[in-house]
Amino acid sequence: MVAGLIAHLKGRLDATGLDHAVIDVGGVGYLVGCSSRTLASIGPIGEAVMLHTEMLVAEDFIRLVGFASASERDWFRLLTGVQGVGARVALAILSALEPADLARAIAAQDKAMVARANGVGPKLAERIVRELKDKIGGVEIGGAGVLAAPTGASADAVSALLNLGFRPAEASGAVAAAEEELGAGASLDALVRLALRKVTR
Repeated sequence: MVAGLIAHLKGRLDATGLDHAVIDVGGVGYLVGCSSRTLASIGPIGEAVMLHTEMLVAEDFIRLVGFASASERDWFRLLTGVQGVGARVALAILSALEPADLARAIAAQDKAMVARANGVGPKLAERIVRELKDKIGGVEIGGAGVLAAPTGASADAVSALLNLGFRPAEASGAVAAAEEELGAGASLDALVRLALRKVTR
């Protein structure tokens, strides 16, 4: 399964179901799988909507998954990188836990919190927190906790570096350093350029 090339969809919300939304983009209805958290936040049917997306491609299907935020999409990518976690299970986890709560659970190795999600048993929850601990970076024992998940231009910059093949911890650290140097209002282009210089030094 590999990610495709559709980064986001912007159109009109045509319909929603238990685990999906239909986005009308120029007369074409895109069926997009979503977490319940994303479905609850995208607004009423008939209104304009924009979803960050991940396109999953396998031998027997092509599927779009949509997210209300770039950070939720990035967590989906991390989760589906764990053996035994497919798109359905990753969406169940993101339905049960906000990205910040998920980050805290992994930092604390709290497998019981991850196991709250439908379809996640104790063994899989243990594998998730163990494998992702080294990938989220930014954990201070007894201190302020996990670094906040990036949002806005920062999240898009992290996503850009992930697409270039950098590891999540590398991408997050380089973008955080770039944002600290450039200031909170830095553009996506400036963040990516500086982050790339930092990560390739």
